[in-house]
Amino acid sequence: MKVRRLFATARRLRAAMSSLEGSPERCEELSQSLAEIRDRVRTAASNDCPTLVAVSKYKPASDILTCYQLGQRDFGENYVQELVDKAGQLPDDIRWHFIGSLQSNKCKTLASIPNIYAVQTIASTKAATALNKSIPSERATPLFIFLQVNTSGEDAKSGLPSLTSAESASESELVLLAKHVVTACPRLHLQGLMTIGSLTESLASSERGNQDFETLKQTRDVLQDVLRESSGEWGVDGRLMLSMGMSSDFEAALKAGSDVVRVGTGIFGARPKKT
Repeated sequence: MKVRRLFATARRLRAAMSSLEGSPERCEELSQSLAEIRDRVRTAASNDCPTLVAVSKYKPASDILTCYQLGQRDFGENYVQELVDKAGQLPDDIRWHFIGSLQSNKCKTLASIPNIYAVQTIASTKAATALNKSIPSERATPLFIFLQVNTSGEDAKSGLPSLTSAESASESELVLLAKHVVTACPRLHLQGLMTIGSLTESLASSERGNQDFETLKQTRDVLQDVLRESSGEWGVDGRLMLSMGMSSDFEAALKAGSDVVRVGTGIFGARPKKT
């Protein structure tokens, strides 16, 4: 009986997946663009295995499924409800990255997604605490999080101020948040830091180094030194990961040492405006 139920479930999943399949023309378009971005990632990468997050906001589930069938597993979404809707339609081994602004009242909904893999935009103790409390008890592994740093200092950008030295970092918001996550949020794992650099630096990154990326690297180094003086687990093998670089500047980010790049338009094409 159990075997028959499993087969029935598999048939329903196959039927659901087939209903999401895109047109042959769209599948070919996505296949070519994804292959091109992957080649560019491999060429630019300064480490062995950077993570390519395909940013699929506003794009239909059929586009995500096409990329999934081409071997892509990491996808990024900016809006909680859109992520909930897509996760319910798509394979459960997708690794979902939330990369939008996170309100505390949305944490429970976000945490309820079984295959939510990482939240890359934590910038307050309140959000971290709410997310930690919202993680279902049955979840087997901690949820990876990245702390968002405003490396450009722009008022319109979210994130905490960057760090310049260990001496000035002890009471900084970023250090206090990192220590809070490591010591008081057992259902979260501090994976690294994320930034959205300025457009000016992005456009100039092909001609010279991107200062926002250098600032995040410096902030990472300072924060690591501070965290090594206290107890708790964080990062990967004693190193905080860096999530920096998008469609217009991911190659410069990879050359600067990024571990995670977030590419949307380069894979899926221009997005329609949200109505």
